[in-house]
Amino acid sequence: MSLNLYSTLADKYNSNSQKIRVLTENWVNEYIYCPNCGSNINEYENNKPVADFYCSKCNEDYELKSKKNKMGKKIVDGAYSTMIERLQSDSNPNFFFLNYDKNSLDVTNFIVIPKHFFIPDIIEKRKALSPTARRAGWIGCNILLDTIPESGKIFYIKDGKQESKSKILDNWNKTSFLKQSTNLKSKSWLLDIIKCIDKINKNNFRLSEIYQFGDYLKLKHPENNNIQAKIRQQLQVLRDKDFLEFQNRGKYKLK
Repeated sequence: MSLNLYSTLADKYNSNSQKIRVLTENWVNEYIYCPNCGSNINEYENNKPVADFYCSKCNEDYELKSKKNKMGKKIVDGAYSTMIERLQSDSNPNFFFLNYDKNSLDVTNFIVIPKHFFIPDIIEKRKALSPTARRAGWIGCNILLDTIPESGKIFYIKDGKQESKSKILDNWNKTSFLKQSTNLKSKSWLLDIIKCIDKINKNNFRLSEIYQFGDYLKLKHPENNNIQAKIRQQLQVLRDKDFLEFQNRGKYKLK
């Protein structure tokens, strides 16, 4: 796999944004495979409103975004209302994010975020465009990368280093159970517990360590009056889905 984006395909374009679009789409089309089944992906011939690539074998769709230099904590996306609608529909695609060096045009990071990690909490509403703007009143959104659990950011390339295909497929499969959770509230609880586990930053942890996030979880879910019981319930779901291993009383291990 070449990590350099350059291709003569972009030479005929004058706009830098058009060049980058052509270069990144060409690179993804040539080197990236479907993280769900491992097959080659294809580029949609025409601009599809919700996706850029698709897998003809498993029918997964992918939207591509790119950013120069640092990854940062957020990614600029399209209309806020459209994004929120998509989160509640079957048309929501998975998300490819490509990060490149603007001088060398080398890919430094490439990740896929499975669509089942997309909930309203990770979408930030931007200010409406001013009355003098060409699209006055239009409201865009940002995708908040730093609010997505680490298991929802699957790296093909991290800091210029490639990850093995087997690990990418395994990491994707590890959280595929979230597809079954169609209720956004239920999914939000599971993702919040996974984020708490991330913050503990240990493969082995105790129930008491998760309890320490009680105030945070209460702020996120003020309607729940028994946070600790809910924590235990969600840990049991994650155990049943083979995301965690229950070792003995009050002790868990990440798989």
